[in-house]
Amino acid sequence: MGDMLVKLDTDDLAKKLHEVIKEMQQHFSYKPGAYYSHSLFFLSIAIHRVMPETLHRVIMMDADLKFNNDVKELFHLFDNFSDTNVMGIARENQPVYRHVLSVYRGANPGTRVGDPPPNGITGFNSGVLLLNLDKMRKSELYNSLINPKVVNDLTKKYSFQGHLGDQDFFTLLSLEHENLFYILPCTWNRQLCIWWRDKGYESVFDLYFKCEGHINIYHGNGNTDIPKLDWEK
Repeated sequence: MGDMLVKLDTDDLAKKLHEVIKEMQQHFSYKPGAYYSHSLFFLSIAIHRVMPETLHRVIMMDADLKFNNDVKELFHLFDNFSDTNVMGIARENQPVYRHVLSVYRGANPGTRVGDPPPNGITGFNSGVLLLNLDKMRKSELYNSLINPKVVNDLTKKYSFQGHLGDQDFFTLLSLEHENLFYILPCTWNRQLCIWWRDKGYESVFDLYFKCEGHINIYHGNGNTDIPKLDWEK
């Protein structure tokens, strides 16, 4: 079978999912009308419910990325998924969730929640997402968590109020269900924003921010400048 081109309207997909996610959005955006309140920023959560069943894997990416490797190599990372992984996503490179989860951390000394790599449950950045639609469709666990009551209970348990859309949802799930996620190497989503460096986290910032190895994708989040690559000079 040859290659097939499928054209999809993201606004239409987001509208179809609005009923699924509308009650959960309050936990993952500041307020209605805020930047990350739009349904588009929650599309990845239940994309498997609206994509044609002829599509099996999807890579979703932010617009502020620059590739320093062949995207084919990124696609090959699907092969690293375990039986329980439904998606691949990189850790957040700043102490965002250390801050968001500060109340829970204060009440639970020694918790891994919000700690830096490699052993912490650090939280995620959804700038690059590898979504195995078949696994998302088949996972009873994952689908059971796309539920307003479940999300409400988790946000209360962890005193969690996010503001970054789908990555907040995935971070919240990871606090109890790490096995759903393949941790994408930081080199495939090298976030450059340093906003949190001087917000009281100077002493631990580099524990989150460091990323060793050849950078395959630069992510200019927070309107940061992406360096010129060798092939651009």
